[in-house]
Amino acid sequence: MVTRLTCMALFGLLLLPGEGAAFADPGEGVSVTMHPYLAKTDVFLAAGDYRRALEACQRAIDEMPSAAGYIRLTYVYQAIDAYLEHLSQEEQWMAVEHLYLNLAYRDTEDLVDPPGGLARMAKEMIQASVRQQSDVSAAMATKLDKAETERLWMEQAQWRTTNPKTWWRGIPAAWMR
Repeated sequence: MVTRLTCMALFGLLLLPGEGAAFADPGEGVSVTMHPYLAKTDVFLAAGDYRRALEACQRAIDEMPSAAGYIRLTYVYQAIDAYLEHLSQEEQWMAVEHLYLNLAYRDTEDLVDPPGGLARMAKEMIQASVRQQSDVSAAMATKLDKAETERLWMEQAQWRTTNPKTWWRGIPAAWMR
């Protein structure tokens, strides 16, 4: 339900006539680390707190939509997907369950009414969702600023090549400017 509302809100933002940095001319996009919420993403990824990383990206987009913000959100979705794939290849099912709990738990009420789920089922559900959301946010970034999006994809690809077994634990070094 929350994901559906978030997608509808993001789609609504695209329909509004815009001005300012979020709607800059192609090639004049907003810096990836310009927004304070986005600066926190690297710390959340390093801690393995993917829920807060997603929330930070979504708050940044709510306050200042930009291609860079959508790319960062897409990156976090893809990091979750890659981390799940890594855990399943290593057969670390307890860690998959921990990730599921990290994404599912939000408030103290969850402690008395915890979400349940088997680790392998949770992996499939989470991966299907993050892949779908990744595609949506990537398309939104491209609509806002194709040149900036392409530049950020190249930086991401280079980061992933340099760090093939750990890239999902942080953001590309080039984004820390």
